[in-house]
Amino acid sequence: MPTSDTGPPPGPAPDHSGGGPGAPGTPPADRSTTGAPATAEPATVEPATVEPATVEPATVEPATVEPATVEPAGRWTVLLDGLRLASTTLTVVPARVGIVDRRTAAVAMSAAPLIGVPLGALLAAALILLGAAGAPALLAAAVTLGAGTLLTRALHLDGLADTVDALGSYRAGEAGLAVMKKPDIGPFGVAALVLTLLVQTAALTSLHGAAPTAVAATVITAWVTGRLAISWACRRGLPAARPTGLGALVADTVPAPVLAATTAATAAISLAAVPARPWQGPLSVFLALAATLLLVRQCRRRFGGITGDVLGASLELATTVALITLALR
Repeated sequence: MPTSDTGPPPGPAPDHSGGGPGAPGTPPADRSTTGAPATAEPATVEPATVEPATVEPATVEPATVEPATVEPAGRWTVLLDGLRLASTTLTVVPARVGIVDRRTAAVAMSAAPLIGVPLGALLAAALILLGAAGAPALLAAAVTLGAGTLLTRALHLDGLADTVDALGSYRAGEAGLAVMKKPDIGPFGVAALVLTLLVQTAALTSLHGAAPTAVAATVITAWVTGRLAISWACRRGLPAARPTGLGALVADTVPAPVLAATTAATAAISLAAVPARPWQGPLSVFLALAATLLLVRQCRRRFGGITGDVLGASLELATTVALITLALR
């Protein structure tokens, strides 16, 4: 049998490209994508650099506020307010005071003796009328003195008691002022009230049977002198014992020329009190003021100055000394 030199027919050429059968010409697969999953590198984000904003502070110009201009009260307004203040402080007569300040207080304390004129005239009229009506001398004097106490609300008697209590305690400074401020009355105060009222009543009793003009001049002189003592207690250079209260308002307000004028006027009124001895009236005024100055001096040494109570005590002391002097006929 004949043999062929060529052998079996050649088959398809082997594919060495690795694409596998049936995919001739297919490029080799990328193992990096068909094998293990790809690892993604994390994205690096650079933080944004934010420059801080520079805020210029606002410049605020301070507001300029013009101070309110308060026009001082006129001279006549101060004068009228001062008279009203004197009236409502020294009597029961109510009066509306517009402005209460040091200027008004100076007028009020300077005008204090003027308040004594109508007050003394009313009491003198009561004493004369009671005597004319046949009232016993002691009764007429007691009723007159009681009327005077009512017309002044007993304010000055209260000041007398408080001041004597403070002086009698032998305490100085704030301790003495604390005694003065107590609402109750101690034994020294009671004794001072009783003696003062007894002496004043006795002095008014001694006027029984005197001429009406002499009675009127005596009572008016005594009551004006008592208010004049307040003016002297408020003279320039004499301080208040406390930073508040009536004393602080009126202390160191009355000038010397006013004191000289009111003292001379009071002495002139007193000339008619004892017609047979004209000098006795002015003497009563000066003795009363001397007693007042001694009291005020002692209060300044003990308490540092005056208070409203010291003013009341000065008034009652001066009135009593004047009545005693005028009763010696």
